[in-house]
Amino acid sequence: MKRIVLTGGPCAGKTTALVKVIEHFSSLGYKVFIIPEVPTLFSQAGMDYLTKNRAFFYEGERATLEMQLALEDKFTRMAETITDKPTIIVCDRGTMDISAYMKPEMWAEITAGVGVSSEQLRGRYDAVLHLVSAADGAEQFYTTANNAERTEGIELARMLDKKVIQAWSEHPHLRVINNHEDFDTKINRVLQEISSVLELPQQVIEERKYIVRLTGEIPEAIESEITQTYLTSEPQSEVRLRRRTLNGISVNVRTTKKTLPGNKQVETERQIDNNLYESLLRQADPYRCTIRKIRKTFIWRGQFFELDTYLSPVSNLQILETKGIVDHEDVNFPPFLEVVEDITGKTEYYNYNLALR
Repeated sequence: MKRIVLTGGPCAGKTTALVKVIEHFSSLGYKVFIIPEVPTLFSQAGMDYLTKNRAFFYEGERATLEMQLALEDKFTRMAETITDKPTIIVCDRGTMDISAYMKPEMWAEITAGVGVSSEQLRGRYDAVLHLVSAADGAEQFYTTANNAERTEGIELARMLDKKVIQAWSEHPHLRVINNHEDFDTKINRVLQEISSVLELPQQVIEERKYIVRLTGEIPEAIESEITQTYLTSEPQSEVRLRRRTLNGISVNVRTTKKTLPGNKQVETERQIDNNLYESLLRQADPYRCTIRKIRKTFIWRGQFFELDTYLSPVSNLQILETKGIVDHEDVNFPPFLEVVEDITGKTEYYNYNLALR
């Protein structure tokens, strides 16, 4: 059983994506549960999320969180009774989405009152898929007409989009789904990412990579420190430990990649605690150094990027990687980066090879 959050900014395509998720994975033999978007239910019932009445807003948001938790727990118990097929629980937004719509002080007050922490809330889900709002890079498709509860203008929608990503940024399996020229491509990316979570074999898709120079500040980037260690592994497989530190909180993930015939790949990720992380470090590949780098993630004109600045074992190297930009689409390079070289497919720049002693 997997629990997955499908979230995103306003007018991102979640409603259509949810329909496709049900159709696609039901046809593969999965039982799919969809937990509805709680704030929409509350709005239709009379909750005013734009109220100036702080007490009313607080009680409404606390009730939203409590109802979200209750629905997830109830559906989880239902799913656990199904023994003849695998199950997926897809949440139309998750608990951390609520935090994007208030000040941090109130969120801290609400979570304390409910008896949970943001870290515990993120840990409830196996993956988080964020669909970028049409307000960022696909403005011609942005509309409020298909949702009576949506009131955001384009600028506010862009801001909310980034706040939601920030709320989930510490989740080890956050994937951002870009806008595309073809909306079907965006939906297919959702299906591919869920298939990856379910450990279904996927065709290897190589992201585009570039050596770049940073020439200016990146607006609203999320910055984290990454330590990556490769472990001894069998042929045709790669095992790595990654510790990502963001806002003073470290998350450890063990990733295994195995290449199958036909250039298909199965990748599994498991979040692990500090004790297991330290224990697994004893299996470090003696022929490879630990990689240390600073990562900045950001959206530019509807496309998601990762910029890695390497600290060791190499330095003076910055690599920009696209995320989910399909072959026929152009890359929207931001003005604060200078492209030095296209290194897509150049194996000497793979982390696995950069780590060689």
